[in-house]
Amino acid sequence: MRVGLVSDTHGELQNLREAAKKLKEKWQVDLIAHLGDECEDVAALREVWRGKIIQVPGVYCHHYRDPAIANRVVREIAGYRILFSHTKEAHKNDLPDDPKPEVLVAQRAVAIVAYGHTHIPEITKGEGILWINPGHLKNEDKKGHKPSFAVLELKPEGVTAQLVDFFSGASFTEEFVPREELHISR
Repeated sequence: MRVGLVSDTHGELQNLREAAKKLKEKWQVDLIAHLGDECEDVAALREVWRGKIIQVPGVYCHHYRDPAIANRVVREIAGYRILFSHTKEAHKNDLPDDPKPEVLVAQRAVAIVAYGHTHIPEITKGEGILWINPGHLKNEDKKGHKPSFAVLELKPEGVTAQLVDFFSGASFTEEFVPREELHISR
């Protein structure tokens, strides 16, 4: 099972469409998660991707204050519990009932945290958790990182996380985490 991750599209709709095409054609993902900023951009994603989409709003999106819309989503996919969130920790704009990433991690309720917000592509692991931020899809970003997205490959033996350069479509960081090193729901 492969999961594509995009975040922080900020209205760069053509880049989002192109990333979705690459995720579909080259990476053959089974679903795509949009991790916020701007959640309205998912409409452009749906133009080129007919598969399953998971989406969460960004913390400054007006949807984030709507209790009818989930700000954080936990899904079990291929035996791994994944938190999809715009931030990797609680935020001042959270609603009272929003699950707190720190609590989910402390309770060992998730194995993977997929988040955005910082515009910095990164993969880290520790204490039974794989953290992955796909970066952003903006043409220009003040933090100096090129546009990127991510791919998670979930297999019985473990998870491979890759950060992918938007322009070349090539992986520039790859990390494999064996299943036994992750918190797995039993």
